Amino acid sequence: MSDEVSTDPAVIDRADQAYVGIGATVTMAGLAEVAHRIPEVMSWLGPRNLTPAGAPFFRYNVIDMHGEFEVEVGVPVASAPAMVSAPVAGSPVTESPEVHAGVLPAGRYATVTHVGPPNTLLAATRDLLAWAERHDLTWDMVAIGSEERWGCRIESYLTDPRSEPDTEKWQTVLALRLAD
Repeated sequence: MSDEVSTDPAVIDRADQAYVGIGATVTMAGLAEVAHRIPEVMSWLGPRNLTPAGAPFFRYNVIDMHGEFEVEVGVPVASAPAMVSAPVAGSPVTESPEVHAGVLPAGRYATVTHVGPPNTLLAATRDLLAWAERHDLTWDMVAIGSEERWGCRIESYLTDPRSEPDTEKWQTVLALRLAD
C-alpha cells in the first residue's frame, strides 16, 4: 500500500463488475454482523477455484436510517460464477446457501478514498455527498419517504486488518453511482 494516497473526491467511469456476496436486511445495529460475513464469502470462492478480482466491499441497496437497511457484503470476481446449490465435494468450509452472484453496474461514480478507522466512514460519506452537491451531481437513487434506494453505493475495503493493525492507516474507497 502506498503512503501517497489521494483523498480528493473525483468522478470516475466504472465498468460493470461481477461479484459474489451475501445479502441481509438489518437495522443500523445489525450492520456489523453483515460485515463479519466477508470471510464466509471469501471461503466460498476457494473450493470453486475462484479468486477475488478486487477488494471486499459492503454495498448499500436500501437505506432507511430509522428503519432497516438492505445490504450486501461481497467480493469482486473475474466473471459471474455458475451458482452451485450442492456442496462442493471435499470442501473444508461450511456451504452457505445465502451466497449469490451479481453484477455491480457500470456507470459514472462519485468516489473518494478514505484513510482512517471504520467509525469515521459516515463522516467521509457525508463529505462526499456534500462535495457532489456543490458540483451539481445527481445520484442514481430514489427516495421513498425516509428510505433511499440506490443503484449502487459501495465501500471497498483496501486494507487487511491482519496486516495493518493501525486503524488510522486503513483505506476504504467509497463509490456512489451517479444518475445517467
